Amino acid sequence: MLKEGLEQVRSRIENAAARAGRNAGEVTLLAVTKKFPPDVMIEAFELGLREFGENYVQEFEEKHPALITLGGSTLECSARFHLIGHLQSNKTKKAAELFQVIQTVDSAKLVRRLAESGAQMELMIEVKLSHEEAKYGAPPEAIPEIQEACAAYSNLTLTGLMTMPPWTDDAEPSRPYFRRLRELAVKHGLSKLSMGMSHDLEVAIEEGATCVRIGTALFGPRRKA
Repeated sequence: MLKEGLEQVRSRIENAAARAGRNAGEVTLLAVTKKFPPDVMIEAFELGLREFGENYVQEFEEKHPALITLGGSTLECSARFHLIGHLQSNKTKKAAELFQVIQTVDSAKLVRRLAESGAQMELMIEVKLSHEEAKYGAPPEAIPEIQEACAAYSNLTLTGLMTMPPWTDDAEPSRPYFRRLRELAVKHGLSKLSMGMSHDLEVAIEEGATCVRIGTALFGPRRKA
């Protein structure tokens, strides 16, 4: 099932990139493994996936020991793990130990807490573009402050922006949010855009996504806790 899902997702990425006049190689497929056990992640790794997204620090901390070795190789050294869920400041130390990429930085304070770990990390700023109270993220006007905070630390590399548009079954309503994120990235000199999920990845790629976060289309519905 996973192999078929992966083939279909890769085909969708290639087709969307072709329509947009882009190279599909510019788009990172981030496998979202929230609520899925380590054996599913290992299967995905064996099929060639190398970038994995997790929503919760504590959940990934529990999975992590099972991902250390794989057939004589070290999965944790060959793969990169991205935190794509909200990061509480009291969990920054543990997040820095577990993740190579934090996509959900939303304040200068959080940047400073992550920097204190001393770990080399790639960061992205989560930008809130909708008015939904449940959504996290920094307002667009806070981007320069967060950029400045990141620039003060040699162990942190800020590469781009991330957003979550309001949920809808139809992909097209996400387009204005993706377009706005791209405009903000250009304005602030950032090259990476993490946007788009299983239902709207085509629209995201058409609007410039360099990373699409895919869970359901690869693994099926999430398993209940």
